[in-house]
Amino acid sequence: MGVKVSVIVDVHNPGDTADACLRSVLEQTLPADEYEVIFVDDGSTDGIAERLDTVAAVRRNVRVVHLPHTGSPLPGRNVGIAAAQGDYVYLMDQGDRLERDALQRMHDRAVETDADVLVGRLVRDSGPPVSAFHRSRGRADILRDRLFALLTPHKLYRRAFLQEHELSFDEPGGHIAEQAFVVRAYLQAKVVSILAEHVCCHLGERPEPADDPRTVVAELRALLDDIDAHIGEGRHRDRMYGYWFRSTVLRPFLSSGFAASSADRSVYFRLLRGLVLDRFPERLDRYLPVQLRAVATLLRAGRLDQLVLLANSTRRAGLRADLTEVRWDAHVLVLALTVEVVGGDGRPTRFRAEGDRLFWIPPRSLDAGLLPDAVTDVTSAVERARLEVYVRHADTGVVHFLPVAYRVERIQDGRRHTRVQLVGEARVDVTAAAMGEPLLPGQWEVHVRMYGGAHQARSRVRRPEGPLNCLGVLSQRPRSRLVLPCWTDTGELGLAVEPRSFPESIALVSPAVTVRRQGGHLYVVLPVPYVPPSGGPPLELVLRSGARGAREVCAPALVEPGVPGEIAGQLVAKVPVKRMMPGADELGPGLWAVSLRTAEEEAGLRFALEFRRGRAAVRPVAAVTPARRSPLGRDTALHRLGRRLPGARHIVRLARAGRHRYLKDASDVQRPKEAKSPPVR
Repeated sequence: MGVKVSVIVDVHNPGDTADACLRSVLEQTLPADEYEVIFVDDGSTDGIAERLDTVAAVRRNVRVVHLPHTGSPLPGRNVGIAAAQGDYVYLMDQGDRLERDALQRMHDRAVETDADVLVGRLVRDSGPPVSAFHRSRGRADILRDRLFALLTPHKLYRRAFLQEHELSFDEPGGHIAEQAFVVRAYLQAKVVSILAEHVCCHLGERPEPADDPRTVVAELRALLDDIDAHIGEGRHRDRMYGYWFRSTVLRPFLSSGFAASSADRSVYFRLLRGLVLDRFPERLDRYLPVQLRAVATLLRAGRLDQLVLLANSTRRAGLRADLTEVRWDAHVLVLALTVEVVGGDGRPTRFRAEGDRLFWIPPRSLDAGLLPDAVTDVTSAVERARLEVYVRHADTGVVHFLPVAYRVERIQDGRRHTRVQLVGEARVDVTAAAMGEPLLPGQWEVHVRMYGGAHQARSRVRRPEGPLNCLGVLSQRPRSRLVLPCWTDTGELGLAVEPRSFPESIALVSPAVTVRRQGGHLYVVLPVPYVPPSGGPPLELVLRSGARGAREVCAPALVEPGVPGEIAGQLVAKVPVKRMMPGADELGPGLWAVSLRTAEEEAGLRFALEFRRGRAAVRPVAAVTPARRSPLGRDTALHRLGRRLPGARHIVRLARAGRHRYLKDASDVQRPKEAKSPPVR
């Protein structure tokens, strides 16, 4: 059987960052004789060339091509495509990494859909999600499926298709030339498919483009010529033009780099103004947000001075996402949200209101006479305001968009000003949120993105004021799993799927702790998301202070069950306190780290207790899981060797019971008979 896929990786002085990429391409589930890896080295000097040669010497499906340094990955990709023998070619960078089954899945889907170009799901470790991966498509549309959001070369191309249409990267080429290759492939492919339900490639950090303005203008003109050659005049072409008008031509004028670079901005202004007057007529302004419409108007008017003022006064918009309610509807977590765009100063964005029309308010430093109402009118943009809510896996970066229902509300702010809010409700179905499949175990962040009026922005969802809903439920698909809302150390909402242990489930919601002093004791009350019918293992609350030598105070923790599916349980610990000359078992003045301990593990809680002048206060801190220490004292090599001797484990168990006075093996505890809690429905 011939080679199915050729993977082409451009390499230049990656250092240690290439390790993950190397492992991912060499450990594919596709048999080694059915794919090949071609590393194209662009004159590296950090030893990677020799390392790759060593790998190629022992792996028959690995080849290395050495080139003199060009400073661009595009010539190397052309060489790699020319040397490829596979039916399909996949392009990636040295900082990327493939999932183990990526090549197998992409090849199978490409054959199934007869695709000339297949876009496998990409995820970023940070930054905004890629909106094109809402769902898989057998035949994707460039505009409907937002393929212009996917202009990096990370795709599976049929090699015969590339040869038939003589597709290659322009050399030496900048980032627009790289995008032009992908656009030509989109436009000439009979079938472009999207594989969305499985992650294929994790994108590494890509350097910010620093192309010469003359190169940008020349490459953009060539790209627009390609669009003209394949797309006739009309709305379809205008929408394509609108993408580069926004992203490449106008947005840089609002950047801090343009505002600060007095030497180069006049050249940039002159070159881009000529391009706009030649290729981007005013009818395209309908596809621009209001700030970029203002940039286009000032650019056509030749007002460099006003563009500099606008860039200096523009601050990045933010988003305030208020969580007004958290509740469970069976196994579906319902989040009620109020979302509003705020300016760089943290204040809500306001619009000038005239009847039913809303108008953007330009910075005071601008000459308002240059921006007529037709430019600043945002009424239709407000009516089309859009809200997206998605969850992102904290470890893998995988993103899933959630169903959300919302409405646009106008809020009067003074006699002539109006604010715009989106009020909605998102639903997290933990059994089907991952494109019909259950969410993977782990912690999921909850994010909100809003497009509305003059800006777009994204944010994490923050905890509400007042009591927190920390109730967990048991999801029954694909098996019985605990799922609970939780909050990060900075108060941001998350979703924990299948916590590793009972103490960890409590630690995840520990920011909702309350404390109260009564007499000579401090009562620490923690929510318990889910109390199993057995009541869970015996627990003790451990408080440690580093002041004046390490001190440890322990107190037994009693778990009280709640109402399954309705009210969370709670954990109550009664800690002795003494302001003056506290004893060994008493809490004294200072800052105390808090953790939960069972006979088998210890989990750090996400708060600290500060005891000063007879008063206790909760202080938010990052959770620190305490290091496990030997119950016999120092954990030396001799101790570890001794524990392997016959009977040593029993001695360790007895030592643990003596040290942890409130903990006993579950088999030694005779619990009182109590009614079992009904299962969660």
